[in-house]
Amino acid sequence: MSDILQQIFGALIAIAIALAGTVAYFWGSNWLLDKFLGSNTATGDDLTRRDNRRSQIRPWLFLLPALLFLSVYLVYPVIETFRLSFFDKNENFVGFANYLWAFGDGNFQQSIFNNILWLLIVPSFATAFGLVIAVLADKLWWGNIAKSLVFMPMAISFVGASVIWKFVYDYRAAGEQQIGVLNAIVTGLGLPPQAWITIPVWNSVLLMVILIWIQAGFAMVILSAALRGVPEETLEAARIDGANGFRIFFDIMIPQIWGTIVVVWTTITIVVLKVFDIIFAMTNGQWDTEVLANFMFKWMFVNFDYGRGSTVAVIIMLAVLPIMIWNIRRANAEEGTR
Repeated sequence: MSDILQQIFGALIAIAIALAGTVAYFWGSNWLLDKFLGSNTATGDDLTRRDNRRSQIRPWLFLLPALLFLSVYLVYPVIETFRLSFFDKNENFVGFANYLWAFGDGNFQQSIFNNILWLLIVPSFATAFGLVIAVLADKLWWGNIAKSLVFMPMAISFVGASVIWKFVYDYRAAGEQQIGVLNAIVTGLGLPPQAWITIPVWNSVLLMVILIWIQAGFAMVILSAALRGVPEETLEAARIDGANGFRIFFDIMIPQIWGTIVVVWTTITIVVLKVFDIIFAMTNGQWDTEVLANFMFKWMFVNFDYGRGSTVAVIIMLAVLPIMIWNIRRANAEEGTR
């Protein structure tokens, strides 16, 4: 118990120091700016120039810590990862040999295939389920409770969700008591139990269910907010014209929130491209479930081949980058039309 209290006390001290340091930086930097570019002794054009200069510099004082942390923890690692991808395990320069190895490696190809499956299935189903739940929940008096329950998996870490679903897919030999929910249902129907996560292709689909379960709540919240922006007059006019619920949903609601649907889909797509925790916790890439992030982890931190690990990391980054750029541009375009 004393160790836990020590850790809590240490965390509180660290938070207090960080807050004090933040306050000291912002107060001190603004004080120095006002001291050296103050307007106490300035007059006329000099006063205007000093005021303009202070106005130009002050925003950068607030941005500087963020830019520093971005440079140290994001920009530098990207550059270093790219550099390491041209070296072998012994830090000898090998040029593009690591990239040629990657695309010729059977495990890498399996990872690409699995990632494509994840990209085809997870964003589409998570977005679709989120949209359907958002529409149906608004029609129920206990809809907010339903939304809270659907959103709850978002509060669970990927590893925690994997542990939960491990019990769902758990396998025991025939004749033993099944503690896995899925095998309990199967044996209850008189069928033999299955080691679900060892069945190629299907095991990947079952792992995808976990991420769909998590991300459907995210999609539901965003799409529910978008649906509230659909004008009630449009829906009422459609009902007066005799449109049923399906026609209203497909012909009116979806077209008006299509931009939001695409943003949600692309956001989940980025998550899928980086998925690692679920595979690592459930199968560690066994039984043909390997994905790029887990493949990178093994080469980087199991085989300690930073060259090949960095190569896979660069490939993942290049795969994510176009989607992120497109997503940002679309979001900026929508902001510009408002």
